[in-house]
Amino acid sequence: MPLQLYNTLTRKKEAFKPIKNKKINFFVCGPTVYDYSHIGHAKTYIQFDIIAKYLRYLKYRVFYLQNITDIDDKIIAKAKEEKKDWKSISRKYEEEFLKDMATLGVNSVNKYARATDYIKEIQSQVERLINKKIAYKISDGYYFNLKKFKEYGKLARRKHEEAEDAVSRIDENKEKINKGDFCLWKFSKKEEPSWKSNLGVGRPGWHVEDTAITEKRFGSQYDIHGGAVDLIFPHHEAEIAQMESISGKKPFVKYWLHTAFLNINKEKMSKSKGNFITIREALQKYNGTVIRYFFASNHYRTPINFSFENLEQSRSALDRLNNFVLNLKNSKRKDDSDLIKRTKEDFIKAMDDDFNTPVAFSIIFNFMNEVNKKGGGKKIYNLMLEFDKIFNILTIKEKKISAEIKKLIQEREKARKKKDFRKADEIRERLKKQGIILEDTEKGVKWKKE
Repeated sequence: MPLQLYNTLTRKKEAFKPIKNKKINFFVCGPTVYDYSHIGHAKTYIQFDIIAKYLRYLKYRVFYLQNITDIDDKIIAKAKEEKKDWKSISRKYEEEFLKDMATLGVNSVNKYARATDYIKEIQSQVERLINKKIAYKISDGYYFNLKKFKEYGKLARRKHEEAEDAVSRIDENKEKINKGDFCLWKFSKKEEPSWKSNLGVGRPGWHVEDTAITEKRFGSQYDIHGGAVDLIFPHHEAEIAQMESISGKKPFVKYWLHTAFLNINKEKMSKSKGNFITIREALQKYNGTVIRYFFASNHYRTPINFSFENLEQSRSALDRLNNFVLNLKNSKRKDDSDLIKRTKEDFIKAMDDDFNTPVAFSIIFNFMNEVNKKGGGKKIYNLMLEFDKIFNILTIKEKKISAEIKKLIQEREKARKKKDFRKADEIRERLKKQGIILEDTEKGVKWKKE
């Protein structure tokens, strides 16, 4: 069975067929850089990173493009609050976002495109909408007239806002023709950032940034557009209305993929609720691979609950994987070729089913249990590294311990053989305080650093 993607536009899984053979143009909505990125950003960008890497694993030629909204009302407000230039604010938080992504192993993006680098393209789109009499001018800018696009709402299956929508940037003006009309070009107020154009001195509206960037890079139609589920309406709906109105071609995007909501301790993340967690804060307690494994092991379309207790479980599972692979590294035991073949086939089958990572990980852990019973060597080790090209979670460098620690481990083994369990337990506790965890197995004692 070929790769199946759940397409938000059609509300069903579809066989994946790129527009041009094995070439894929892939765009995901990036952050607005006015503050430190939060753990919800981590979920979205880790899960799309895995999707991009799996597509490349299948030998597709993926160009992964992500925008950076570096001009916006929120950025201007932050600049005023901190009494700084808007550009210094956006550049600071863009840099912090990219640092966070690097720490989380998100490295599949080919290009990050700043909105302000595409002002000419944005102006061109607005001018074409004006010429088609789809955009109109009022006191604070040019707006898109929704009555001119009859299919508005086809992605969300509705035309009106709901509680979970990203509606904070719906522009309010009593002069608008329709309540949902959105701003394409905002006339700048005094001391606000602005660009000169035939449209008047102003700056871009939020929705038009993405279509201008993707038209420049991909043309008027492309393969995959991704983003968090709260962007479906009105942001992605607006993108469709803009680009299909300009080009006259449908569909603007062939496959729409959306990551589900993330709750914090079973509640929606909110600063007012005191459960707002930045990526930086999470990284102070757990390393990037643990956070990455947590999101990787959950399906991108399934709402999940983030808690530090859940991260602790993820750390434990990841430790098991790392120790398993590390033990294989120097093994000279014979591999079970049939088991390897079957596991790889089952893994691909799971991932081909709309990137079903929970099933893929269950296959990996079942495989690990089988290998632990039968033994394995280099080919199994290489298969695990092959899977990790997609997940990017393993840290399998050999860890060294001091001669003193080795001596304590040997002393404990002697105590155990003499059935002096009290002494053995005392040594175990001493080692634990030094960050060394012991595991007694049929093949002898194993150790790992906590």
